[in-house]
Amino acid sequence: MATLKIENIAQINGEVAIAWEDGVETYLREEELRKSCPCANCQGEPDAMGRVVRPPVIYSPKSFDLVNIEIVGGYAVKFGWADGHATGIYSYAFLRKLG
Repeated sequence: MATLKIENIAQINGEVAIAWEDGVETYLREEELRKSCPCANCQGEPDAMGRVVRPPVIYSPKSFDLVNIEIVGGYAVKFGWADGHATGIYSYAFLRKLG
């Protein structure tokens, strides 16, 4: 598979629009992005025995209000939310699958 690259990314009317270098466009609802956050606080992490421990995630109305989009290197995007959450690093491959 060719390396994924983002040509442009923008927040538009409650969605994140991604224009990929290969011509594909992806539109993701902000709520879907937040609920898909790949960080350990949201998805859990393995304990010493390898079992994934998933903590309860509690959302507020601010949880789905996107306030920042940051490109991480040449491989991922980090989103900042109005409730202060900003630890998820969404790889380009992960974002493409969400679309």
